[in-house]
Amino acid sequence: MKIKFTKMHGAGNDFVLIDDREGKVPWEDHFLMAALAARRTGVGCEGVILVQQSDKADFRMRFLNPDGTEVEMCGNGSRCAAAFAHAIGASGTALTMETMCGLVDAQLTKNGVCVWMPEPSKKNYGIELKVGGETIRGDFLNTCVPHFVVQVPNISAVNVQELGHALRLHPAFAPDGTNVDFVTFRAPNRMTMRTYERGVEAESGACGTGAVACVVVAVETARFTLPTKVKTPSGYDLVIDGDWRHHKCTGLTLTGPVKFVFSGEIDLDDIDLGDEID
Repeated sequence: MKIKFTKMHGAGNDFVLIDDREGKVPWEDHFLMAALAARRTGVGCEGVILVQQSDKADFRMRFLNPDGTEVEMCGNGSRCAAAFAHAIGASGTALTMETMCGLVDAQLTKNGVCVWMPEPSKKNYGIELKVGGETIRGDFLNTCVPHFVVQVPNISAVNVQELGHALRLHPAFAPDGTNVDFVTFRAPNRMTMRTYERGVEAESGACGTGAVACVVVAVETARFTLPTKVKTPSGYDLVIDGDWRHHKCTGLTLTGPVKFVFSGEIDLDDIDLGDEID
């Protein structure tokens, strides 16, 4: 089965997007979707995004991690999905998409794409965890997917792969695990971050839901205000804005660049299902 795809990135977070409004893509075959996302033998990406029909919104965004598992939401992925949906005629420049987190609004602007994020929940600040003989302090919250935010003095010195992996699998976050964001706060209202992403099982080029999580922590615990800019590992800025009263965040938006990289066609019957995705 041959399918057309488009490779995009949102602030360095890269995705494969597919027009699946006819419902023909076998997205429930997680091994096949993981093979499509594989860097060396597939197209390569940090997530596969399907634009599908919806009876509640302009379209449904179905997001699959590079291991083939479906997750509720992706901030930068939703921004790319909005631009892609507009490009294929599935929506206007102002749109609503259906996600596993509910309906998400988006707007294409001259500065990129803005999405209105779900309200953060399950906040638990000041958690201390034992990892490898040391105590790691951080803050947990859910921005439609779980995030553990760890403040560090030097973002470039962090071993994201090793420490991120250990925290992602910590028993405190069982059974689902968590994404892990390392962040350095910079005044005024600027920060840099790196993310160990669940499902990618490595550091990602950027993380929109993680950027939102870091800003919520900064506003609610460190006297930051909105808007706040977040520098991604790829060097792009994401802007988180919204309402804040008494250092509490509501009505949050995520804005940043998106780029169409290339388009192509791939035969799903010929994808290598070898050792790389085992």
